[in-house]
Amino acid sequence: MATESLLQKLDDLEARFREVSLLITDPAVIADMKRFVKLNREYRDLERISQARAEYVSLLSNIDQARELLSENDLEMRQMAREELDTATARLETLEEEIKQLLIPADPQDEKDVVMEIRGGTGGDEAALFAGDLFRMYCKYFETKGWKYAVSSCTEGTAGGFKEIIFTVTGEKVYGTLKYESGVHRVQRVPVTETQGRIHTSAATVAVLPEADAFEVEINEGEIKWDTFRSGGAGGQNVNKVESGVRLRYNWKNPNTGVVEEILIECTETRDQPKNKERALSRLRTMIYDREHQKYMDDIAARRKTMVSTGDRSAKIRTYNFPQGRITDHRINWTSYNLPAFMDGDIQECIDQLTIAENAERMKEAEM
Repeated sequence: MATESLLQKLDDLEARFREVSLLITDPAVIADMKRFVKLNREYRDLERISQARAEYVSLLSNIDQARELLSENDLEMRQMAREELDTATARLETLEEEIKQLLIPADPQDEKDVVMEIRGGTGGDEAALFAGDLFRMYCKYFETKGWKYAVSSCTEGTAGGFKEIIFTVTGEKVYGTLKYESGVHRVQRVPVTETQGRIHTSAATVAVLPEADAFEVEINEGEIKWDTFRSGGAGGQNVNKVESGVRLRYNWKNPNTGVVEEILIECTETRDQPKNKERALSRLRTMIYDREHQKYMDDIAARRKTMVSTGDRSAKIRTYNFPQGRITDHRINWTSYNLPAFMDGDIQECIDQLTIAENAERMKEAEM
């Protein structure tokens, strides 16, 4: 991108930054929560661009001054000017790449918390065990990020692990980081139940859904059918005497297809029934938000070649080969032979590579 073109783009965004800075202090905007939240997100993105612009303009000025000083008669002055020019020019090249990354249109969902669902797929007991391994892997990763998670509901496998586990994750830019994990995860290993030492292939599916805010989805709460039940598992007398678990049923019409479908959600996350109702409602909003935006996500995937973070959630995205100690992400042909560490939560390198591939596609889309 030419310097003049980049400067013009930065100047336009600086003007928008000043406009947004005023808007978020307007009482009328503050009263409109949906608009206020949207503008606050835009403000944070533009603030980083504004800071980068300030440095960029300063560097261009320093380069011009250094070039003028190169014609001075004073040898020491020319030497200082040459050093300043070399330093500023090197930083300018790096900063331009950073700015190009900042100018990639931000996904407004990246800042959101998420609801994650892990389900054992093909492979019976072994698939449920692998689903449990994936849950443990993610929990270890959340610890490194300082994120919090809470299990909403789960169904344990007969031999361990989970047939299904649903949990929420809260923290900074959770969806923007975890969205790459949606899809089918395949495992190749010798199951503990295998007596002949044969390698089996099983799978588990992972879905990462951006958690919807209350104002983003319209729900007629009067049409929700509620049931309560006693939670299972550990919990002592509370489990036997208090119906803290909640179940909701809601008929929702898909605006993309016109089909009415029943959504069923259970929540046993806490021993407090009102809190479980609140969290079940949050999951309902998230599920509806996800389904209403699926057409938008499909359109994005259709325009891109890599489909790193969007598209068909039934697609196989990664293979975990235990005999070889290998992990392969099929979307970007990334392979590592550090499987034990990966299963212990060391997944950042893979996510970083997926982010780079995604940004490359988005830069092409933005015609940079």
